[in-house]
Amino acid sequence: MNSEAIKQRVRERYGAAADETGGCCAKTEPIQISGARSPFGCGDPIALMEIHPGETVLDVGSGPGADALAAARLVGPEGRVIGVDMTDAMLRRARENAAAAGAGNVEFRQGDADALPVEDGSVDRVISNCVINLVPDKRRAFREMFRALKPGGSFSISDLVGENLPASILEDPERYCSCIGGAPSEEAYLGAIRDAGFEQVRVVDRFKWEAPELAGTGGMVWSLKVAGRKPAPAAQGAR
Repeated sequence: MNSEAIKQRVRERYGAAADETGGCCAKTEPIQISGARSPFGCGDPIALMEIHPGETVLDVGSGPGADALAAARLVGPEGRVIGVDMTDAMLRRARENAAAAGAGNVEFRQGDADALPVEDGSVDRVISNCVINLVPDKRRAFREMFRALKPGGSFSISDLVGENLPASILEDPERYCSCIGGAPSEEAYLGAIRDAGFEQVRVVDRFKWEAPELAGTGGMVWSLKVAGRKPAPAAQGAR
């Protein structure tokens, strides 16, 4: 499948999943945040960073909005949260959740992770939860995050990576949509982040689990929690 075909299949899969009780990447208990319940995701990117009142946070692949709403509480009424998702049904659900939570400082925009609908250098923090593995052009997605961040801004990502994945998994569009077929190696994932220009890139945690699809294949996937920063201007960094 080419990139556009993969995107369309992911869009269809997650559009249907928006009204279901389970998400393909769910490996933890569903999240309850001020009226937003989400079974999607493979970690808690917000727990990996400090988010301060008044900041602007970008949630890449915001889904039904649980992480965006959690961030909205941290930035407070003077701050702002922008959630970006490619799926109409997820955006609709996220807006409903935001309304139910009374969150007036969060908005949801339609867009792709590799073409974010935000201005250059306009956000303080970027978060993303089990999304980049679904993006065909991961390098471009990380470059977009870099572009959106202000100098000195930081990112926090929870995602899936893997190794020794068999061809039967890599070539199956359904496995791609289930967050396994598109999982790159950890080395490739971190390399793409660094190549985008980020510094202080560090793995905060790993959680390996047995994927039924990989039983007997020798392949493995795990949840990777990684954080980093866009370099600050030289003058600021010298202080």
